Amino acid sequence: MLSWIADLVLRRPRTVLVAALVSVLAMAAVGIGAFGKLQSGGFDDPDAPSSRATALIDEKFGGETNLVLLVRADGGGRLDSPAAERAGREIADGLKDEPGVSGVVSYWDTGGSALTSRDGGQALILAHIEGDDTDRAGELSEKWSGDRGAVTVHTGGQAAVASDITSQISKDLAIAEAIAVPITLILLVIAFGSVVAALLPLAIGLIAVMGTFAELYVLGSITDVSIFSVNLTTALGLGLGIDYGLLLVSRFRERLTEGDDVPDALRTTVATAGRTIAFSAATVVAALAALLLFPPFFLRSFAYAGIGVVAIAAVGALVVVPALLAVLGHRVNSGRLPWAESVRRPDAPVWGRLASVVMRRPALTALPVLAVLLLAASPLLGASFGNPDERVLPDSASSRQVATAVDEDFGRDGTSAVQIVTTGPVDTAGLDAYATAVSRLDGVTRVQASSGTYQDGEAAPPGPVNAALGRDDAQRLTVATEPESGSGAAEDLVRDIRAVPAPDGLEALVGGPDARLVDTKAAIGDRLPAAIAWVALTTFALLFLFTGSVVQPLRALVLNTISLTAAIGAMVWIFQEGNLSSVLGFTPMPMNTSMTVLLFCIVFGLSMDYEVFVTSRIKELHDAGEDTGTAVTRGLSRTGRIVTMAAGLLAVSLFAFATSEISFMQMFGLGSGLAILIDAVAVRGVLVPAAMRLLGRGAWYAPKALRRLHGRVGLSEAAAPPPAPAEPRREPAGI
Repeated sequence: MLSWIADLVLRRPRTVLVAALVSVLAMAAVGIGAFGKLQSGGFDDPDAPSSRATALIDEKFGGETNLVLLVRADGGGRLDSPAAERAGREIADGLKDEPGVSGVVSYWDTGGSALTSRDGGQALILAHIEGDDTDRAGELSEKWSGDRGAVTVHTGGQAAVASDITSQISKDLAIAEAIAVPITLILLVIAFGSVVAALLPLAIGLIAVMGTFAELYVLGSITDVSIFSVNLTTALGLGLGIDYGLLLVSRFRERLTEGDDVPDALRTTVATAGRTIAFSAATVVAALAALLLFPPFFLRSFAYAGIGVVAIAAVGALVVVPALLAVLGHRVNSGRLPWAESVRRPDAPVWGRLASVVMRRPALTALPVLAVLLLAASPLLGASFGNPDERVLPDSASSRQVATAVDEDFGRDGTSAVQIVTTGPVDTAGLDAYATAVSRLDGVTRVQASSGTYQDGEAAPPGPVNAALGRDDAQRLTVATEPESGSGAAEDLVRDIRAVPAPDGLEALVGGPDARLVDTKAAIGDRLPAAIAWVALTTFALLFLFTGSVVQPLRALVLNTISLTAAIGAMVWIFQEGNLSSVLGFTPMPMNTSMTVLLFCIVFGLSMDYEVFVTSRIKELHDAGEDTGTAVTRGLSRTGRIVTMAAGLLAVSLFAFATSEISFMQMFGLGSGLAILIDAVAVRGVLVPAAMRLLGRGAWYAPKALRRLHGRVGLSEAAAPPPAPAEPRREPAGI
């Protein structure tokens, strides 16, 4: 296949480029509509009990509260003043008339103390926005917020939080790209020493991003796809374009420097660097495919975007870039800068010298690096996990200000209470017994049902009841609780409530924020072993096909895991424990469960990307007759510059997300960028040569049966891999 591609682009390079241009324009025309198809949220398991409870409440009771209007009397006045009461009723009545809004309840309708602040100067209007329409939440927030005569209104609630996050993400993405793209272009010119050569990786990135946007448009039309997948598309598209472009252009220029003519240089480049790119793309795709095992569409969306952008970037690199090189030939070096000759050298002596030093004293050089990485990983031992809430937003966000005011001035309200809904009709006696049993649990302060209010295992004195909580075919109960939302005690209380036998043999579905957190952790935790096993097995299989060794895949898995846990441990230290919070401007909170899994899969895939880059050249030299020590030294000398440049440039794109106002996007940008740099410098520069030296001849070991298997199905630059020598090479034994 690679030989066929090389022949095609040499015969008809301009035809290939015209076809590529038409394809990119078509993909851009389709992809521009992707943003209208993508959704916010997606952190919950759609089949979990809490999700089923939400759906049942939406169907039968007008939905859970997801929009909160905080109404403040102006000038420190009271809400029972005639002017404030008139303004409050007008707002509540106007909200009831809004299309797509249901379940509107206000202080002025009920007069209940639960909807007024302790000082009597603030009140709440609760409502439900139907569906998952963040645009609608934004429109309502803009329409009803602000000065309304005798009162001032601020909007909050889950729908407003989602709207604020989506709006902020769009702004942050524009800022991140405005920072990353110019810096990346400048660094590419410096790295290549040539303006023309520097533009080629950007061509791959453009193709990958436009193609993936088109893919997201199609997928978003038929299934749920998260808006956050756009961030991965742009960062990964640009990053992989740089990785693959650097590898191809560097190998092509190396062959030209060695004296090859353009056709021979191109064929060698496609056969060697092209093979590396194909294997690299396969390893990244395998890691990202693990995200498809998780139920929340937030994670599945990153698999859709990630697999698409990797595949399209690889195709662009293997077809479009060779066609460009065929047309450019020696002009790939056009626009040379004064330092061009030094960066065009095929080797980087500093990396070769580093490898030599490490291989002379592998234990002495590797142990300090391992100690630092393990120290960085240690905060993982105290990690706690949660779902994103209003705290991921900056303090200036209206929805966060409302949430803070509700917590401080009202106590827990209906937006954070535990919700229970039965799957069938319940008679009065059964409902009374069930509500009494729930109210008896430690941590439950009050249970409201259509039959009345219950506290401490007893019905409260007779009073007005909320008939809207009861239907002929279902009952809804609202449970006010003491534990702080998101805490371990709140999760335990959800489990205790679920353990209470449901009335009349029905199912009582428990929902609300804390129930969603319990279910999200269960959905991800239950499938995490399968995801890890998938990543490990596919990585092992691909690297075995690539190297013919069973030791190299194991070595890669161990070293990549060490660097990855170090990066995630550092994120726990920063974002959970609050270090650097004053610098980055975030609120410390438990690690985002879904984002941590996403970080693991993406960074692991990118680490394998650099693993393939380095191992491919080491294996190439080893197959040519070099002993392991020489192959490692020369291999790192030839690939060290490429890997560090690629990692540094990709890290720029990822670190740009640290400018985000959303804390979990800051974590993603910093965590992935840091992990890539750790892998490129500490792992590739020190731990890989140390491990290869310690393994000695064993680095290339495979049982005879697997060697025969590799001889039949393994891929190499030639038609078949070279036969194993009858006697092993004489190499230094491991220490």
